[in-house]
Amino acid sequence: MSLLRVEQLSCCFGSLRAVHEVSMSIAPGELRALIGANGAGKPTLFNLLSGFVAPSGGRILFDGQDITGRPAHERVDMGIARTFQITEIFPELSVHENLRIPVESEAGLRLRPWQSRSAADRIERRVAELLELGNLADKSGRLAGELSHGDQRTTEILMALALRPRLLLLDEPTAGMGEQETYEITELVRRLHRERSLTILLVEHDMRVVFHLADRIMVMAEGSLLAEGTAQQIAADERVQAAYLGGSRQ
Repeated sequence: MSLLRVEQLSCCFGSLRAVHEVSMSIAPGELRALIGANGAGKPTLFNLLSGFVAPSGGRILFDGQDITGRPAHERVDMGIARTFQITEIFPELSVHENLRIPVESEAGLRLRPWQSRSAADRIERRVAELLELGNLADKSGRLAGELSHGDQRTTEILMALALRPRLLLLDEPTAGMGEQETYEITELVRRLHRERSLTILLVEHDMRVVFHLADRIMVMAEGSLLAEGTAQQIAADERVQAAYLGGSRQ
């Protein structure tokens, strides 16, 4: 059974056809990559899946439930979390506080003026676990806005993980990074997939990252799904070479 299933999903903005009849299925524990040239429709598809944009047609099913009309916060409660192309953190708060907020939210403690000792201890243990996972324990007290770009992106991913998602949507997690930062984010994503069996849908422009991480790859072009397959199949696909990877090989 698929965890996420999309059937003939479309989205139009006036006369602009951003996404056109896209269908796909992602199995539990799979790491799927989504690639395509600028303007292919990848951000719109992510916004459709996460509930930020309403579709013009088609259906979205999560764990067998039709969530097409569900708002974003309900999808989070069901187990869908995402990051954004432009890093979304609280720069004026510490790394610890950035993680504590979603941890409390996931525990049902948001907006409560007080917590029991046992609840506070559970929150602190969960925050410490996330900090350790992202190798940020030694930066817990620093303002998130003072961190490097890579550490800010790691913080955002950890904030999404704090919600205990069943499906994690990562929007260009290595964008704007140097070699070392790209390696560190790639290793974090690899650990989440292999060690925790987290289902991940990844949008990424760095093909090295895509080919090293993804179980399967989907290619979008002009709002439609052009091709789908393993890294080897996608690399050998002449349509993909022509539309995205730079032309056919000699």
